[in-house]
Amino acid sequence: MYDVVIIGAGITGGFIARELSRYGLNVIILEKDNDIANGTTKANSAIVHAGYDAKPHSMKAKLNVEGNKMFDYICEELDVPFKRIGSHVIAFSNEEMVIINELYEKGIINKVPGLRIIDKVELLQKEPNINENVLGALYAPTAGIVGPWELAIALMENAMENGVELMLNSEVINIDKLESGYKVYTKDNEIKTRYIVNCAGVHADEIHNMVAAPKFTITPRRGQYFLLDKKAGNIVNTVVFQCPTKISKGVVVLPTVHGNLLVGPDAEDIEDKRNTETSDERLNYVKSASMRTSNKIPFNKVITSFAGSRASSDTGDFIIKEAEDAKGFIDVAGIESPGLSASPAIGKYVVELIKEIHGNLKENSKFNSTRKRIIHFMELSEEEKHEIIKRDPRYGRIICRCENITEGEIVDAIHRNAGARTVDGVKRRVRPGSGRCQGGFCQPRVIEILARELNKDITEIVKDGLNSNIAIGKTK
Repeated sequence: MYDVVIIGAGITGGFIARELSRYGLNVIILEKDNDIANGTTKANSAIVHAGYDAKPHSMKAKLNVEGNKMFDYICEELDVPFKRIGSHVIAFSNEEMVIINELYEKGIINKVPGLRIIDKVELLQKEPNINENVLGALYAPTAGIVGPWELAIALMENAMENGVELMLNSEVINIDKLESGYKVYTKDNEIKTRYIVNCAGVHADEIHNMVAAPKFTITPRRGQYFLLDKKAGNIVNTVVFQCPTKISKGVVVLPTVHGNLLVGPDAEDIEDKRNTETSDERLNYVKSASMRTSNKIPFNKVITSFAGSRASSDTGDFIIKEAEDAKGFIDVAGIESPGLSASPAIGKYVVELIKEIHGNLKENSKFNSTRKRIIHFMELSEEEKHEIIKRDPRYGRIICRCENITEGEIVDAIHRNAGARTVDGVKRRVRPGSGRCQGGFCQPRVIEILARELNKDITEIVKDGLNSNIAIGKTK
């Protein structure tokens, strides 16, 4: 019997798994998809929010501010890209300046450090490409940007190094209550456990309802984005928000940790929880709305567009607690924005809940908070490059010309804990296919390397999801 089953291998599931691996527990994480970070975590704004926006005294406010402070040392430990670049919420009217003042007051209550309201002159000094009819802004120096799926992957690697098990392709189809604990059913397995942590994202209400009376509803809120070439990455220097609405923080313009420019999202409540399609209508809205922030965004440099889905609950706040009628079953639901920012603090909070239920936990004396470092070949000195190529010639073969990724980096990504099994899984770990050509040159080589390293036929290699086949047979 396991001590803890975590359902869902996104960013919150990853943080909870890593925190639990600090203790002598048998922990397994079940993921319905064929890779980790394949739900909300793989398509979002990648922003570490400062914490001024959430309703004071809410779980969102408390855990956002706590989580924000933790990113520097966690990303250092796990070798994940993170930049604390600050954010601005900009106003173009006196009415919007009223909202700016309200956000400032909420931020003070939420204990966000360093908040300031700045005037047009100071804003345009910091952000010269913002439209000149702006009146002022709320400046939050503690906001940042991170690689969200890189962080989720790193968390899972580290958790596994410390003893956590990962089971992919394991959608939970039912749960039975036992006299002491639960039996979790997937298509191929039955797993007994003392405790369950429900991190199932947009499906968290369905998992909750398997063991407890319905208490909340999750609505998928789709958002669509443009990603622009690195030549457009310096249009803004910070995260630039427009004034928020009731359902959204508004269209954002920001640089990514890898130097691209990201524009979006919109906010659209939909019924189909698996629908992450884009549409011309919504993308045109994103484009039009973002031009209010800056009319210098070069949309002729868009390299891709995509959509993500946020898990919006009808409670208006994060739901992180033991179900009233299911002892040992902990919901971690409704983790919409600022869920990424709050995720480190959510991990610690859930472990404290388990301690309250279980009693004190025995520490894992072998816990190691750092993971095996990744070799980023193009960041090495010439001497270091020569040395590593001597040891492994695969680091001397460039596979992705746009991002300058070597075969050695791809092979390493496949053979790590929680290693890549798909083309997009390789892309999320070491970036081949993330550049201007979007895999037009390197994708066939990545497929060949995956097939060779995993001892599979090329037709068995999928792009991302279980049924996203690329090659289906030989033509001659």
